[in-house]
Amino acid sequence: MKLRVLGAVCAALALTLTGCSEKAKSSDGGEGAEGGVKAGKGVTDSVIALGALTDMTGVYASLGKSVTQAQRLWVKQTNAEGGICDRKIELTVRDHGYDPQKAVAGYTELEPKVLGFVQFIGSPFVGAVEQRVDGLDKGLVLPQAWSANLLGSKYVRIIGATYDVETINAIDYLLTEKRIAKGDKIGHVYFEGDYGENALAGSEYAAKQAGLTVVQQMIKPSDDDMTAQVAALKQAGVKAVVISAGPRQAASFVGVAAATGLKVPVVGNNSAYAPQLLKTQAGPALMRDYYVAASTLPIGDPGSGPAKLAKEYAAAYPKDGLDNGVIAGYTAADLYGEALKKACAAKDLTREGVDKALLTISGFGTDFGVSHDFTDPAAPSTRESVIMKPDDKVPGGLKVVRPAEAAAAAKSYALK
Repeated sequence: MKLRVLGAVCAALALTLTGCSEKAKSSDGGEGAEGGVKAGKGVTDSVIALGALTDMTGVYASLGKSVTQAQRLWVKQTNAEGGICDRKIELTVRDHGYDPQKAVAGYTELEPKVLGFVQFIGSPFVGAVEQRVDGLDKGLVLPQAWSANLLGSKYVRIIGATYDVETINAIDYLLTEKRIAKGDKIGHVYFEGDYGENALAGSEYAAKQAGLTVVQQMIKPSDDDMTAQVAALKQAGVKAVVISAGPRQAASFVGVAAATGLKVPVVGNNSAYAPQLLKTQAGPALMRDYYVAASTLPIGDPGSGPAKLAKEYAAAYPKDGLDNGVIAGYTAADLYGEALKKACAAKDLTREGVDKALLTISGFGTDFGVSHDFTDPAAPSTRESVIMKPDDKVPGGLKVVRPAEAAAAAKSYALK
């Protein structure tokens, strides 16, 4: 059951945007003579306020921490260089713990105070407020969520391939490597809700194109023990498994599968892995035959972009490890920064001005292995995915086994 209905129970907040100068005394001020830059909520003469709705204590706690810290690093670096449009960036963070009520409450609290959101973890929770964002609020939201249900909005913009496209690319990797073939059954373990259902749409399309059969196993985010799912898929005779869930579920599935003799490759979506898992009992099994798809190079890649960011992040947070949340968080913040710079050049730092600026950005993110295009709100910024494999000898715990590529089925797939 999708959680989009949560949006219906949330009171819509009226938003009035009026122009103000760079020297305005409040975010609601009128246009002044000096500078002539219009501004609205979240913008004063000295500050651009952004919000982050993250998960620091729930199913994606490890991801939320690294995403948030990477964005704080970007803020620190940006402010050290003078800020944007003669204004410092301020980031206010709220932890929703992957709880729908807390997520919506956090949005309701911060929305009147910020220009927009540089992070919002959880496709169902973003979906719950999307109508408010599109209808009245119109503040740009860059979610750490990849459900195709979020496409079509000028204000909620996904960075990367959607879960369905990502899953098609993951299955294509198994087909290309001849790990599965026409006539085989593949299992799909997925979260109920937007994330899992969208990924399932991708696996069903890929299966239809390749002559495969999908055996479904739907789970809840609170389900940590995958023993029953492993048993069911083993009995069904699957030759591979897709997992669209959290890191804990992926580790449990792979670990139980190894212990019970289900020796098949397992591929996960970008949020179904955390390098901390390599230090658990499931570590050896994850390194043996588990793969992850994402729209970015891993943080441990030797390329100049990941290497530079890894060095800067390690210097800022020497006690914390590296994972792909670092790249995801930093990329989102940097993209927001590019939109702010373009909006400043157009002398329009209102929410509408920032949204318009994002629509002019293409060729973004190449330092991290994939080029993103944000000119069409109805399309994902890319259809390419990098396929990676866990490796405890690499910083961040992932190595590339196939560079960024869009499978033929991913290119032909019609987004719904």
